[in-house]
Amino acid sequence: MECAINNTLWGWLQHHAETIPEAPATISASGTKSYGELAGEVRSAASGLQALGLSKGDVVAVQLPNLEAFVVTFLAVAACGGIVQTLHMPYRRAELSHLLEHSGARFAVGLSAFKDLSPAGEMLECAQALTTLEQVISVGEPIEGAVSLSTLSSSGAIAGDTEELPDLTPDDPFLLLYTSGTTASPKGVPHSYQGFLGNASNAASELGIQRNETLLSVAPYTHLYGLFVMHLCLATGATQALLPSFSPDGFLPALDHLKPNGIFAAPAHFAPFCGRGLIKPEHLAPARFVCLSGSTVPADLARQVDGLMSNGTVIQLWGMSELQAGAFGRPGDPEEKRLTTAGRASANTLLRAVDMEGQVLEPGAEGELQVKGPSVFGGYLANPSETKAAFTVDGWFRSGDLAIVDNDGYLTLTGRVKEVINRGGVKYNPADVEAIISTLEAVEACAIVPYPDVILGEKACLCVQVREGASMSLEEANALLLENGIAKYKWPERLELVEAMPLTPTRKIMRGKLKQLIA
Repeated sequence: MECAINNTLWGWLQHHAETIPEAPATISASGTKSYGELAGEVRSAASGLQALGLSKGDVVAVQLPNLEAFVVTFLAVAACGGIVQTLHMPYRRAELSHLLEHSGARFAVGLSAFKDLSPAGEMLECAQALTTLEQVISVGEPIEGAVSLSTLSSSGAIAGDTEELPDLTPDDPFLLLYTSGTTASPKGVPHSYQGFLGNASNAASELGIQRNETLLSVAPYTHLYGLFVMHLCLATGATQALLPSFSPDGFLPALDHLKPNGIFAAPAHFAPFCGRGLIKPEHLAPARFVCLSGSTVPADLARQVDGLMSNGTVIQLWGMSELQAGAFGRPGDPEEKRLTTAGRASANTLLRAVDMEGQVLEPGAEGELQVKGPSVFGGYLANPSETKAAFTVDGWFRSGDLAIVDNDGYLTLTGRVKEVINRGGVKYNPADVEAIISTLEAVEACAIVPYPDVILGEKACLCVQVREGASMSLEEANALLLENGIAKYKWPERLELVEAMPLTPTRKIMRGKLKQLIA
């Protein structure tokens, strides 16, 4: 892998535009764009943004699917020295107002129309109550009150890209993520180039990614997992395969059309197809690896996908908004490690598990996962109390995940600290129970959450989304747990069938929402 001269996004893009200008940078349903073409479009958009008033250090909120417009906007803002704040597509006015106010974004970019809504229109409504949001930029048909991205880019191209771009260094900030908020209010997570791009560059080398390969992120680019894939491509000169959004009807045709060599997805993206036998070996024939991440990966699902791959293997990854990829499997790892663990720590990253008193545990013992390394963020935006709580006195980041690190350094995730159920003073993590129940044929998805009990404090409620036409009972679930030797105190004592699991944009189950639903 060749290293770019300047380890910033604009530096990487310039490097590829000069050395491999004809190589494909993106491929989508609308066609292929070369690195030379992409660099030209980014430069024009950057000039237009500068003419609009964008300066180094300004925050630009971006709410777009995985489209060429997202790639161009992200890289153009970066070229101007701006900081991209990503906003997930499902967010509406209530979420947008809070996040835009917190970040102090000067500009916001959104689609003119998306399904039955206008994200850019909702941003314009937010702007009426926000003193910092000065301009909304629309993608698609022009809308009143917003300036269109195509107009900005055209004006930049006509001006001959005469605006001087700022000098950037790897220490400059470029990204503002927000935590998923599955259990609490989202928190702002700022990052510099050095942390994320260094992490991605090292990972690309260890994954063996070549410039003639195509990588597909099924996860949205508004999430760190999707951006990680973009960074892998830009680190190597590989091609980004763009899937605007995941849909059950569109996923398999997209695989056939895009023919990715590396696929980055969540377990929930593959589970419906594997459960019904709809995905075939030919769909995955070009893939050298499939990486599963975003939530606990059932071993049976990993084995199913791995068994469908004639030319590749399944690996797993653990990451967070606060650190990008903290651990991942390598395609050459032993099979059982690939299928049952999240791999080993990323380059220059340290992992450890600690007990409730903060004492470091021996390999093989379960505890809270803590991490230290160059990709770990420095602290939450304007939130010193949360920052202080997130780090130990010796500088380790408290992930909030429960995990086991074995003698060989492989990471097994076992749940979340906040998901522990306290039944009469006996605390347990329901992850192993969920994994067993998820093997029932009727189960599309499941999660166990606590509900109040006047005697025991908490009891466990099993929430299940059943497959179409199927049914199940609490007795069926507990009979399976008995068969698998699970202690009775960990059996759920209530069953709630939900029409659809509440999911984050990255398809994690929102347990807080489930608690509200069953209350």
